[in-house]
Amino acid sequence: MIDEKIAFTDTTTDFAEGKPVGEQKLGEKAWYVVNTYSTHENKVAFNLRKRVESMGLENLIFRIIVAEQEVAVLKDGLPTGKTRMKNLYPGYVFVEMIMTDYAWYVVRNTPGVTGFVGSSGKGTKPFPVPREQIEPVLKRMGMVDASMYDRYNEGDYIKVIHGTLEGTEGKILSINKSTGAVEIETVFFGRTTKVEVDFSEIERI
Repeated sequence: MIDEKIAFTDTTTDFAEGKPVGEQKLGEKAWYVVNTYSTHENKVAFNLRKRVESMGLENLIFRIIVAEQEVAVLKDGLPTGKTRMKNLYPGYVFVEMIMTDYAWYVVRNTPGVTGFVGSSGKGTKPFPVPREQIEPVLKRMGMVDASMYDRYNEGDYIKVIHGTLEGTEGKILSINKSTGAVEIETVFFGRTTKVEVDFSEIERI
């Protein structure tokens, strides 16, 4: 699980010799992280979507996400029956795009955008977010695609990153790609136990 306090603050350490680590490269569809003023994330996402639509950039800028999750509202430690949306990554908007000069210009000149994570400034384009960093974000939003399964195999050790078993660690026993069900072996109260979790709830450790 990515530590929400430090996520995406220093992606330049993941790159060597000016090239991004992993399969994604500049000029290909990839995920980028945009900095915004805190509490302005949804407004920025709305403005950017409108710009994409009005400027016909659907072939360069695709999904635009504010990572929010519905949480229970508590009072004196007890549930009130109400819920609210919690921003998991304040100050960030996640943008799936093809990094061209024009797309880069449009995003960074959208009102409320203060820059890209992973760019040193001075006219240098940012690098894509490494796959292992963006995957937990997408999973928290319920956005699972078939390519994510490629990184997981029986015998891998995982951690449950959200859901009722959040924080639980265990070993994968089986993965059902058609249903998303993952059987893991973990330890509860000193005893080895088999439990089933959803693929969207796990991350490799």
